[in-house]
Amino acid sequence: MRTKMKTKKRKVAVFDIDGTVFRSSLLIELTEILIIEGIFPKSARKEYLEEYVRWLDRKGGYKEYIEAVIKAFDKHIKGVREKDLESAVKKVIPAHKDRLYRYTRGLIRELKNKNYYLLAISHSPMYVVGRFAKQLGFDKVYGRLLETNNKKKLTGVQLYPELIFDKAKILKRAVEKENLTLKGSVGVGDTESDIPFLKMVDKPICFNPNFVLYRAARRNGWRIIVERKNVIYKI
Repeated sequence: MRTKMKTKKRKVAVFDIDGTVFRSSLLIELTEILIIEGIFPKSARKEYLEEYVRWLDRKGGYKEYIEAVIKAFDKHIKGVREKDLESAVKKVIPAHKDRLYRYTRGLIRELKNKNYYLLAISHSPMYVVGRFAKQLGFDKVYGRLLETNNKKKLTGVQLYPELIFDKAKILKRAVEKENLTLKGSVGVGDTESDIPFLKMVDKPICFNPNFVLYRAARRNGWRIIVERKNVIYKI
């Protein structure tokens, strides 16, 4: 009898995208384009402007700012034609495709050359993060899935929200589905939402971490990397 040869499992490297690979937020840039193109009303910007200014003045946090952008996006995306959203995405990608951090850009190339399976998990809409991450060589991308109706318009409903906001569950699912191994695995994140998957990997890296993730990194002995201007610091 012939015995089936077991396929060798590939090591996995999982990355957050916004603020970790991309030097901004894809959701923010997409929302801005939608406003500029007149797909969203100009008044939409006012819905997160105060939190943006508070963040710039270091009187408020980035979390509050991005949550205000998400709220505005979710409110105004309802009724938008899918082709108009895709048109806006096509303007975002060329404009921002090279705005990457040097450290994570280099790490992606290094791991790709070592035949790692590259997994991206983001809270930005799949419409934009899917294209952005694929061009960087990621094998699989998870992002927010938005529902469309039979008229090809966005309904404002997010599909499978319980999955996308549980990054550890996504990583576990990918490992099982894609024949991967966590042995020698790498994880890179920048906020507390990344802690669940950082706990799962062999080599967690906290890149430009916010305060909550920084404390978790110090407590767990995780590697901390900070990129400032043209200098990369290893803590």
